[in-house]
Amino acid sequence: MKVLGFVKNWMLPIAMAAGVAAYYIYVNIPALDGTHEWVNRAISYVQPALLFCMLFVSFCRMSIRELKPRAWMLELLAIQVVSFVAMGLLIVFMPDVAGRVVIESAMICMICPTATAAAVVTTRLHGNANVVVSYTCLINMAVSLAVPAMVPFLHESAHAAMGFEVSFLLILAKVFPLLILPLVVAWFVRHLFPKFHAFILRQTNLAFNLWAVSLALAIGVSVKALVHSEEGAWTMVGIAVASLICCLAQFVLGRLIGRRHGEPVAGTQSLGQKNTVFAIWMGYTFLDPVTALAGGFYSLWHNLVNSWQLWRERKKVE
Repeated sequence: MKVLGFVKNWMLPIAMAAGVAAYYIYVNIPALDGTHEWVNRAISYVQPALLFCMLFVSFCRMSIRELKPRAWMLELLAIQVVSFVAMGLLIVFMPDVAGRVVIESAMICMICPTATAAAVVTTRLHGNANVVVSYTCLINMAVSLAVPAMVPFLHESAHAAMGFEVSFLLILAKVFPLLILPLVVAWFVRHLFPKFHAFILRQTNLAFNLWAVSLALAIGVSVKALVHSEEGAWTMVGIAVASLICCLAQFVLGRLIGRRHGEPVAGTQSLGQKNTVFAIWMGYTFLDPVTALAGGFYSLWHNLVNSWQLWRERKKVE
């Protein structure tokens, strides 16, 4: 029982360590060298499926009528969109600015939408998960508009030059299956399959456990991106520092804004906890591919913050 209690209390650090260990063990087994491509493809399907299930479970506990936007969310949106546009304009007017890759990395960290797991963490921290889900919907729509509008001015790559409409639909296609579809499925289950819905509600730790597995996979993917990067040490250090500053700044600003409106936990998680898988994809797709490392580093930082938050919450109860 003590072992189970320890695992439950330290699930996130254990999941992070498991992700790192699993990657290094896997790549150092010669007999598995021929499976790398298959495993990468499998992860590309398993990870979205886990996120879908996790968000579906969370939505089953919510009423759609409670998912209404709050006026103060505009302050959170302003922080993300204005900072993204401001750094983008800096690059537009100073294309040869020193540390351009680091600036683009910071842009990704600031505009990246809220993680689907943020509602799970918010619940664990006794915050209002409905607020987080509402903001997650808003920021994803804002990202779908802001990124296609800005990236053509930054790069002339095939993806960046594809046009606003195509870029918008590309991002929407990435967002819809993991955000809107779980909400729709949860609504149907609630009204058409009440017994199954009741069964889901009885699984109090299901969403959190799914998140732990998803986190282990995300950390493994992040480690792979870092290991295979051909960038110099100073560039990687710059991206790591930029992502850390963006992470801490957004957690702090989110808490300050949320506290003023009676939702300190929801404000903190809405702005600070990011969909880092989306950040990595956005870096590869729209900006300098090396900026995808920012998503990997941010994944490390925000999960360390989450681990500390959950530890502090347990101390309050004890």
